[in-house]
Amino acid sequence: MKKGSLLAVAGLVICFAVPAFAQQKNTADSKIVQQRDLLGVAKAIDDFGALSLKLDEAFNKNDASAIAALFTEDGILVTSDGMFSGRQAIEKRYADIFQRWPITTFSGQRYQLNAIDNAVWSVGEWWSTIQSETGPKFEGGYWSAIYIHEGNAWKIRMLTVSGRPQPSRD
Repeated sequence: MKKGSLLAVAGLVICFAVPAFAQQKNTADSKIVQQRDLLGVAKAIDDFGALSLKLDEAFNKNDASAIAALFTEDGILVTSDGMFSGRQAIEKRYADIFQRWPITTFSGQRYQLNAIDNAVWSVGEWWSTIQSETGPKFEGGYWSAIYIHEGNAWKIRMLTVSGRPQPSRD
């Protein structure tokens, strides 16, 4: 009998509480932010194309300082080997990487570019050839970034970089 009563109460809650919750109106405190696709906007393509070109050039020159300069002062880099906060930490991380595995070629592709309020987010793919201890090695992966306008330029506020999974050697 108790089991049946519980099911009846649960049914009433689902019938009345869930629809009432779903019909709640936005209050003055809540704000729905609209996203805008920027891939067809010429000015955005120019601005972020120039930023991407600077980033590609810095990677191809193994220039950790130039890469860090594209971040905001409090920018964050998230990679498989950790989180690096601030330009100095980001510069040190890339300087260490370039010391161990110099990049011989680097390039990337942007697949989405969207604005939300005063920020822009983007996702894409990257690939490079590095000089490893055993010779040239091809690597690639994916990235996502959040940009904000700082001064008269767009800067990277957060960059997340991941590598492609390595094939298993079974």
